[in-house]
Amino acid sequence: MDFSSSRQWIDALWLLFGVYWLVSALKRKKTKQRESILQRFGYMLPLAVGFYLLYQTQPLYLWLRSRFLPAGPGSEWTGVVLTAAGITVAFWARWHLGTNWSGVVTLKEGHELIRTGPYGSIRHPIYTGILLALFGTAVNFGEVRALFAVVIAWLSFYIKARREESFLSQEFGPGFAEHKQHTGMFLPRFS
Repeated sequence: MDFSSSRQWIDALWLLFGVYWLVSALKRKKTKQRESILQRFGYMLPLAVGFYLLYQTQPLYLWLRSRFLPAGPGSEWTGVVLTAAGITVAFWARWHLGTNWSGVVTLKEGHELIRTGPYGSIRHPIYTGILLALFGTAVNFGEVRALFAVVIAWLSFYIKARREESFLSQEFGPGFAEHKQHTGMFLPRFS
């Protein structure tokens, strides 16, 4: 890969994200409680549809290929910067979550309520980072289908985040309730 095009940078950033996620997944605490497969399917299916829309080059409906941004290096490289920023936020959040992380909604043995790094102001900064990276990719692509992919991914993460918060409320009670008062779900709370 010679990295001469913005699309090659986008692909490389997502590949880096995938590799980091796989490697960091090797260190996790043992699971104490896990969501059901049916519950997991409820947010994985929309996420799969979103990624399909994002990377499907010949969508079923041609209006999905309509541009919401004009093609050109300005929007394409802005998309690369936003994608890189989002992946950086996701890496930072994942690093702070440490061995408490899981790809599915779980409680771990010795689970901790993380309040450091981005968790000091955002309850789900990994999703924030991924959504920012997806939005950057949508800006790079410039097509309506990519915006729909971001909206669908947001919906998927919202469903998953609500379930995670239910688990965390059950585990940490008043401590998590207090944390919710001072943090936003996907964006910082400023009041």
